[in-house]
Amino acid sequence: MTTRSRHDPYLAFRAPGFGRYSLGSLLVHIGAAAQSVAIGWEIYQRTDSALALGLVGLVQALPMLLLTLPAGYLADIYDRRRLMTLGLAGTTLTSLALAAFSLTRGSIPAMFLLLFFDSAFHRLASPAGTALVPLLVPASSLESAIKWRSSMFHLASVIGPALGGIIVAFSVPAAYLFSAATTAVYVAVLWSLHIPEGKRSTPGRMLNQLREGLDFVWNQKIVLGAVSLDMVAVLLGGAVYLLPIFARDILLERPFGLRPEQALGWLRAAPALGAVIMALIMTHRPPIQRAGRGMLWAVAGFGLATIAFGLSRSFWLSFAMLFLTGFFDNISVVIRHTLVQARTPNELRGRVSAVNSMFIGSSNELGGFESGLVARFVGPVASVVSGGIGTLVVAASWAKLFPSLRRLGPLSEDQSSDEPTPS
Repeated sequence: MTTRSRHDPYLAFRAPGFGRYSLGSLLVHIGAAAQSVAIGWEIYQRTDSALALGLVGLVQALPMLLLTLPAGYLADIYDRRRLMTLGLAGTTLTSLALAAFSLTRGSIPAMFLLLFFDSAFHRLASPAGTALVPLLVPASSLESAIKWRSSMFHLASVIGPALGGIIVAFSVPAAYLFSAATTAVYVAVLWSLHIPEGKRSTPGRMLNQLREGLDFVWNQKIVLGAVSLDMVAVLLGGAVYLLPIFARDILLERPFGLRPEQALGWLRAAPALGAVIMALIMTHRPPIQRAGRGMLWAVAGFGLATIAFGLSRSFWLSFAMLFLTGFFDNISVVIRHTLVQARTPNELRGRVSAVNSMFIGSSNELGGFESGLVARFVGPVASVVSGGIGTLVVAASWAKLFPSLRRLGPLSEDQSSDEPTPS
């Protein structure tokens, strides 16, 4: 029997609880994506400023830089489900507050402050949520679980922006209320699960224990290479924060008579649609055999698609190029997440997930600020194209700087076997 015939694409769903956890996560990500469309549209409509769109990224990046590592420490010493509940409750409240400010046309600085707190609460929950996954499935199912979680996340990123564009066309505050409702449902799902107890770290001196997570990533050169490659590529190659400008002012010929805010929803959904297609392909294929080369080529493809998007004036070509950015990005996301989770012992997973999340998450938001800042001085097209070129340079450089990453083979060989099997 061949490896392909033995491959079970639904292996992760054989573990009790993983399906409910994934569906709850899907719902909350749909709500967050819809809210993100509303934020970008409202800020640009009220300011007409590319820099203001960049500042959205900056205020969301600051909590990632300040709070992600402490949140990872907490995820390793306290109950992860309770931490997630606290963070989700906070994001529910900030979504409700954003709806109120939108209805009353509250000040833009106050909305930026709410986005800061929304990001802070999200940071509290994120490392705990990531570290829960290996406790829900046996080690042999970890790569499958991460592939499916990636699929669910990107499926939400297709549905959420498209739904957000429809909701925003009628009512911007309704998008914030929808996001608040999804987080409340997710909390209920979370508490319906049986989650086995994994080994935890002993509470101690937080700075010393945080350094353990950083030291682990630094000493694992393959992990360091994968995390830093994604971080720098996303920092340079992200065009998402400038999409309101492209939807309203650059791609003027829109199909089906789409309104600008609806076109924005389509464009925001395009990368996620590409990622979903790639994720479904990957979940139905055997484990990756040449992971390192695959990741490097995927980042290069992401950069090329970004350049083509920046140069395009056709709505459908732009949509197709954004589709390809998500298609290629999903490959590197799956490889990076699987590598980090498989090589990290449970008592370090919160902190190492926090390191991973801090670098990747903050690079998304700081990349938005960088794109908005560059666009302020040289225009949105030059900002996007130069970022894509930078991504190509990074992919070529990392292939030489991290030869162990370039030579990385099957991810399944890196999976540990000491995780508890859910009962």
